[in-house]
Amino acid sequence: MLVLGVCTVKVIILAGGAGTRLKPLTNDKPKPMVNIINKPLLEYSINHLKNQGFTDIALTLGYRAEYIKSYFGDGRDFGVCLTYFIETVPLGTAGGVKAASSFIDGDFLVLSGDAFTDINLEAFSYFHKAKGGLATLALKEVENPEGFGVVRIDRAKKITSFIEKPANSEDKLVNTGMYAFKPEILKFIPGGFYDFGKNLFPRLVGRMFGYPTSNYWNDIGTLSAYYKTNQYVAERPEKFRFLFS
Repeated sequence: MLVLGVCTVKVIILAGGAGTRLKPLTNDKPKPMVNIINKPLLEYSINHLKNQGFTDIALTLGYRAEYIKSYFGDGRDFGVCLTYFIETVPLGTAGGVKAASSFIDGDFLVLSGDAFTDINLEAFSYFHKAKGGLATLALKEVENPEGFGVVRIDRAKKITSFIEKPANSEDKLVNTGMYAFKPEILKFIPGGFYDFGKNLFPRLVGRMFGYPTSNYWNDIGTLSAYYKTNQYVAERPEKFRFLFS
């Protein structure tokens, strides 16, 4: 796990998605387990974390949870330590984190198990620590912001506006689903179903910072996005050699 001063940074990966828009790829497996070249997306994400020093990881699971648990076990074979939290009913992104609160003992990261990225998470974590905000959101400029949370930031990178999935937006800076939080964030999340983008973040404008990244990021939510990422990786075998082994 990454050490910042005397604090260790744990990571929660939200991996409960069924991936209905990715059928037939998800007919017999959960969404985070679709292959990118030769490895499941979730295995790539765990390896990416491990390579940057994050080894204490919790997975929130729902659809076909046993598929993921049987593949990764306790994480030892992958160089990490894994803890599982199973949702018997959907809890939403924030609700899932709240249900995993026993895992949290300091500042922590949250990642979407549905996204592929090569972002420097160590630099992201240090940025969060330096800014001292309640939350830090990794942000990315996209051509089409439809379907994403659209964000505005000021010169100090403080978030001044957060609108979840606006119908029309000229702004292109969007929420990637990668977050760094202070543990106090849990006080703002009630029990039950609760979503970061729809419910929480609009309430916390002015108390959050944005971390714009130029690194690759793609939300693997549709078949076109899935094939686009596979093509991106296939054209860069030296950069992503782990996925070809």
